[in-house]
Amino acid sequence: MAPVADVGAGRGPEWLDHWLAEHAADVIAWRRHIHAHPELARREYATTELVVGLLRSAGLRPSVLPGGTGVICDVGTGPTCVALRADMDALPLTEATGLPFSSTVDGAAHACGHDAHTTILLAAGLALASAADLPGRVRLIFQPAEEVMPGGALDVITAGGLEGVERIFGLHCDPRLPVGRLGTRVGAVTSAADLIELKLTSPGGHTSRPHLTADLVHALGTVITSLPALLSRRVDPRSGTVLVWGAVHAGEAANAVPQDGVLRGTLRTGDHEVWRQLEPLVRSTVEAMLTPTGVGFELDYRRGVPPVVCDPDSTYLLRAGAEAALGDGALTGTEQSSGGEDFGWYLEHVPGAFARLGVWSGDGAMRDLHQPTFVLDERALLAGVRVMVHTALTTLA
Repeated sequence: MAPVADVGAGRGPEWLDHWLAEHAADVIAWRRHIHAHPELARREYATTELVVGLLRSAGLRPSVLPGGTGVICDVGTGPTCVALRADMDALPLTEATGLPFSSTVDGAAHACGHDAHTTILLAAGLALASAADLPGRVRLIFQPAEEVMPGGALDVITAGGLEGVERIFGLHCDPRLPVGRLGTRVGAVTSAADLIELKLTSPGGHTSRPHLTADLVHALGTVITSLPALLSRRVDPRSGTVLVWGAVHAGEAANAVPQDGVLRGTLRTGDHEVWRQLEPLVRSTVEAMLTPTGVGFELDYRRGVPPVVCDPDSTYLLRAGAEAALGDGALTGTEQSSGGEDFGWYLEHVPGAFARLGVWSGDGAMRDLHQPTFVLDERALLAGVRVMVHTALTTLA
């Protein structure tokens, strides 16, 4: 395997430089193995086994979450504890990259970079374990099921994964940033994301006599067009709240008013307080819209994840760690995304920060996340290891 350039080589500490020089090829191999063998949410058994085996080989004592996937492991000793988190699950997509280590599993692919996240945290943990003396404990959290709502972060929290943790940090691949850059932001960096399923019911009837029934399709159309517009007038427009429908179905015959229909979509907001208000607001608005139509409804509102809100102190520590790891020119800002990320659940309990790790090679097309053609520059792996290690050391110090 050809050597991969270490973006932050020579920036120390000496034991980290030594570990990466010795194990760079291993890091790439681990990532490629995980990439070729993707596992969907809460089925990450082989990935969990790989992580546990490598951590134990370094003399560490990893513990598997009660569900059988996901790992928690402390490195070092002492009362002060900082957590580093990576997600492990793949997406239900068929890969189309043509890479020699492409997915060998039909209908599953690491098209969001979780293979890289897992590898970076694994390497960071093993590198930290090689240090002669750490100024505290670093908790490694290998989390399952990030790609499903409300997310595997809740599994970690329920299992006591945050007990004793003072701060938590995480990284996510960003194909819009070149390798060697890290995007950070104080405040919300992702949005809350909820799922809505609205089932409508009607007696049905002939389309020539809509006055004798309740016109379900007309009611569906009213909700489709009016609910997003009404919500935009009921919440602060600065909150970035947006409702988008993804699926609608009702009826088959052109001359029959159907008896039932269903509407599904996602509701996202960048404001934490607005997120808390959305479910009752949606319910009351739908009721007010449908009552005059005579159409009945059942609303299944599934709260997803809260926004990831990075506090100023943790963001400062992450930025300091990134500069120590990659140099003064590594930092850049990043915008708030409308996407959801269950890292936000951790920040409901402890302060922390979340950053975007550059994985673009700097030439060629930027292949976006969640696309079957997503690829990353493997130089980002060693850069990510350095950022994680330096952030942990900076925080503990």
